Amino acid sequence: MPRDVLVFLPPSPEPPRTEAPALVAMAARELAVPAERLGAVRLQRLSFDARPRHRCWRLALTVWFCDEAPPPPIRTVPPVLPRATPSAPHVVVVGSGPAGLFCALDCAAAGLRVTIVERGRDVRTRRRAIAAIHRGQAIDPDSNYCFGEGGAGTYSDGKLYTRAGRREEVRGVLEMLVAHGAPEDVLASWRPHVGSNRLPRVVTAIRETLCAAGVTVRFATRAEALVRDGNGIAGVAVRRLDDAQIERIACDALVLATGHSARDSLAMAARAGARLEPKGFALGLRIEHPQAWLDAQQYGGLRDACALPRAFYELATEVEGRGVYSFCMCPGGFIVPASTASDRVVVNGMSLRRRDSPFANAGIVVQLDPDDWCGVRGSAWGWERLVGPLPQRPGDDPLFGVRVQEALETLAARRGGGGNRAPAQRADAFVEGRGRTPPPLRASYRPGVVACDLAEVLVPGLTERLRRGVLAFAERLPGFAGSEGQLVAVETRTSSPVRIARDPETRASREVPGLYPCGEGAGYAGGIVSAALDGRRTAAALVARLAA
Repeated sequence: MPRDVLVFLPPSPEPPRTEAPALVAMAARELAVPAERLGAVRLQRLSFDARPRHRCWRLALTVWFCDEAPPPPIRTVPPVLPRATPSAPHVVVVGSGPAGLFCALDCAAAGLRVTIVERGRDVRTRRRAIAAIHRGQAIDPDSNYCFGEGGAGTYSDGKLYTRAGRREEVRGVLEMLVAHGAPEDVLASWRPHVGSNRLPRVVTAIRETLCAAGVTVRFATRAEALVRDGNGIAGVAVRRLDDAQIERIACDALVLATGHSARDSLAMAARAGARLEPKGFALGLRIEHPQAWLDAQQYGGLRDACALPRAFYELATEVEGRGVYSFCMCPGGFIVPASTASDRVVVNGMSLRRRDSPFANAGIVVQLDPDDWCGVRGSAWGWERLVGPLPQRPGDDPLFGVRVQEALETLAARRGGGGNRAPAQRADAFVEGRGRTPPPLRASYRPGVVACDLAEVLVPGLTERLRRGVLAFAERLPGFAGSEGQLVAVETRTSSPVRIARDPETRASREVPGLYPCGEGAGYAGGIVSAALDGRRTAAALVARLAA
């Protein structure tokens, strides 16, 4: 049996060497055996422990001895998928994010005919729409940071960290990305990260693999209605956005993998008879600090002499019974405008592969459960100010969380004054309740920030929990709530507040046979890797049904 070995190395002017001979030498030393007895050593995880009493590199190795079966090889080239026959069952995948792409890959590998329908543009064309957003111009509601080839993660960092799935499942997703051009170090990194400058090339390569197998990929094509017959899904009505023409695409099954911002897809599914359920999600702000400040806090000056990654943090606490935590932390990154409409402001974070921005940012969000917006409990949070009367029970209004998101985003846009500018407040002024003074700090958010009392954007229940959460984090990172920090509003798209119900075994809607809700937008994932895993599991269910 292979053995797992942990190796600890002190900080040094050069990062740890991870080529095969160096790993073999480390493993042999830890196991106290001759290196000649080791058949293979694979690096499973490389991380830096920044805790003051530790501050060391941690290498998790798996070791195979010479008399054991060797490990399977790492996939380094894209797979060659078979071409489906004209009579093969036809699957339409709505959405080309990680859930849709990985579902399509596995369906095509099993010989099914696949058509991908994507409302946004290909990754190259998306760049122009995103550049316009940064200049304060109107947001294209169909092609932006959230919509388009590769999904929301393509231009908002490309983080591959997840707690979902077994190790071999996660590695299968990572190896597929590496085979299409992702850096091989994502296989072992503690916080695997492709970067928004490299992930578009990976997405393009995946599309080329699909197209080589005969998969049809249609951009600027928005799904507008699910077509039913007596047996369930019979097709989908789509609008070609370049000429506004409507057409129907027939299919044997439809995968709805539209992402967490495609709110119109929820209404489309409901009109077809699918059942919607409210689910928990998180709301809050994005905080930004100088990266040099964070490096000094985490490394105590070690980074000046040693090769260390940009410092990172992961913070969590509980305030009045609800979790407050950091989300999507971006060392050396930028805050970006992630709205899908010009009359709303949403912020997110991203980093390039080099992580060379002078800023570090993260979402600071409060976890909500459906009970938090109902009846007396909801009134205590102050939601009526945003959306009016509250439901008495979560099931009374499954789209209530969406309405809260939209109301906060609209208010943030008004406070920002237009041009995609975002309201902002210095961290010390926010936690002390000092209003809109002093003026905003320099920010990485390119459309610009406007001084604001963020308590006027949020509801009281959010404001109080965020203030106390930021102060609690300052106990772990002194200065976190100080004058060098800045909060920018609002971070609302952490995950979908709605789930499209599906059978846990078949992964299909019970109410609409042939409809397969999938990924973040359907409420079953949260991030690139977990969405890809959900896509693969959905594909397995489809193949079991259609390819038998």
